[in-house]
Amino acid sequence: MSKTEDFLSRLAREPAVLVSVDSTRGSAPREQGAWMAVFAKGAVGTIGGGHLEFQAIAVARARLAGAVGEPVLRFALGPSLGQCCGGVVFLRFEVVTAADAAALRRRIAQQLPPVALFGGGHVGAALARVIATLPFALTWIDSRDGIFPDDVPNDVCCDYSEPVQAAVRGLAAGSRLIIMSFSHAEDLDIVAAALARQRERADLPYIGLIGSKTKWATFRHRLAARGFSPEELAHVTCPIGIAGITGKEPEVIAVAVAAQLLQVSPQMSA
Repeated sequence: MSKTEDFLSRLAREPAVLVSVDSTRGSAPREQGAWMAVFAKGAVGTIGGGHLEFQAIAVARARLAGAVGEPVLRFALGPSLGQCCGGVVFLRFEVVTAADAAALRRRIAQQLPPVALFGGGHVGAALARVIATLPFALTWIDSRDGIFPDDVPNDVCCDYSEPVQAAVRGLAAGSRLIIMSFSHAEDLDIVAAALARQRERADLPYIGLIGSKTKWATFRHRLAARGFSPEELAHVTCPIGIAGITGKEPEVIAVAVAAQLLQVSPQMSA
């Protein structure tokens, strides 16, 4: 179960205080948008740990018990908190109940960088499981009926698209694309659609294609024949995954690719 689903599942049974990083100054343990849900017993998520989180939980529990106060509080990360980051964190405290669940789901999803994963095979399934635990909003796409497993996390959106490349135009701006369909023909069409969108909108920060250098050499030749320039083709990452990880098991590939996604725009993660 993802952090979001854990939070909303518990929220259906009891109220919580949502503690989120409203803004920061200087060095801070978490970025704007990071959040933690505090319940009467226990919490989901983290805003950075240490004494900052300890004090935030105490404030949140007091709000759950009926205490009132300013919605945003300032915390200096210095000796008084037993922390040496040296920055300042402004935390927002919101009492939330089951009635807020739908709005919270949309709000949390909007804060997360979107990822579009094309391909429901073994590697795609392994990668979907990893990405579902990370700060991304995942859309999982395939052209085949019945390909997605029954235990897909609730906050992963599964999309059947035939032809599969038709899904590219409707993706959220800022989507990171990972292309690993069941056939090279589909992969080629998806890459072409992604490059066409990138030419038109320039809103896809990462287009990753699974495969070897030989596969990419063939694709590059065919895409050039479709009119894409060397500068446009340079926007495609192939092979995918961070360097130095050589294992071919689906789970190993998944970890390497997920790590590369986190390198694309780490400041956007929440």
